[in-house]
Amino acid sequence: MPIQVKRLLVVFAVFIGVMLGLKYFLTPESWREFGPYRGKALTEIADQEAKYVQMETCAMCHDSIADLKDQGLHISIQCEICHGPGYRHVEDENIDMVIPENSDFCMTCHAINAARSTSIIKQIDAIEHSEGEDCISCHNPHEPWL
Repeated sequence: MPIQVKRLLVVFAVFIGVMLGLKYFLTPESWREFGPYRGKALTEIADQEAKYVQMETCAMCHDSIADLKDQGLHISIQCEICHGPGYRHVEDENIDMVIPENSDFCMTCHAINAARSTSIIKQIDAIEHSEGEDCISCHNPHEPWL
């Protein structure tokens, strides 16, 4: 056997040994406990604090807005869809929530899209409808029918 092949076999053997050693030391104990997953990941994820709040939590302080929303077309949409995660605002009322102000945000849902059902979401041609103005200059998002 040529010397180059012997050297190559030694290099491969060392490489395979290093890889097996790394796999042994870097693979968590709970690996493959539930298939190709780290078993402890499930409890780690379950132990994390929720980063969202429900509409009822928002309504405790913003009851007039919640009343408007409950009468309107956006009744089934969670507040956080438009305003972002609310858990920090609930903990500290001085932390402001996102208030979307440009039409691009509204058009995420309301732009004309043939794949979307028009019976569920009202679709609008933004250029023809608003002529470049922001939606909230005419519409209150909590009371969009006015």
